[in-house]
Amino acid sequence: MPTERLSEVLAAMALVGERQAVSLVDRVCLAAVALLSLSGAGLSLMVDGELRGTAGASDGPVAAIQELQLTLGEGPCVDAWANRTPVLEADLAWPAATRWPAFAAAGVAAGIRAVFAFPLHLGAIRVGVLVLYRDRPGALGDAELARGLVLADVATHVILGLQAGAAPDELHVLLASEPPYWAEIHQATGMASVQLGVSLDEAFVRLRAYAFAHDRQLRAVARDVVERRLRLSEDGRTA
Repeated sequence: MPTERLSEVLAAMALVGERQAVSLVDRVCLAAVALLSLSGAGLSLMVDGELRGTAGASDGPVAAIQELQLTLGEGPCVDAWANRTPVLEADLAWPAATRWPAFAAAGVAAGIRAVFAFPLHLGAIRVGVLVLYRDRPGALGDAELARGLVLADVATHVILGLQAGAAPDELHVLLASEPPYWAEIHQATGMASVQLGVSLDEAFVRLRAYAFAHDRQLRAVARDVVERRLRLSEDGRTA
């Protein structure tokens, strides 16, 4: 990790900490926004290729865009995780950007034009993805890409450092303090698993498919399941 780039990132994180009372994970995202002239940045935890939580974000709208990938099951987070390499999309509105047709259309509608995803890993250990967003098209310059890679390295060490101080079977409190709707999604997944007699992974896929088919946010579907206004049947319909 280049010393000069690392010093830039750490200095930006320290400045953020002086200005705002935010978690260490959020500081990484806010430092990324400042250093790379971004519209937003998010740090997502991944489990077996599935987005399972937003550990940090620069602001509210970014968390919603991260959730969009959870609902659709496609996007830069998924590809960066699967391929273990940065995913750099300079213009989501360009006709050739067809690798995520649903995410690209929804992202553009939400005001996102460029997205850059960096996998967070240390050797064989993979923990998540750092995703950077811009509201204008354009590729990262060489210096920006170098900073993005260092930011990803710092984010990886932050997460691993935090988790080292947690119980073996639990997430560190700063990683587990996800938005309230994530708890509803987890609860709804458990309820659907019992109702349908399927695994948690399969129940999660069913919830996501229902949300996509009915053009609804996953959090809204989860809330209906938790509050027993919605029950999924085995054929995917409501019961």
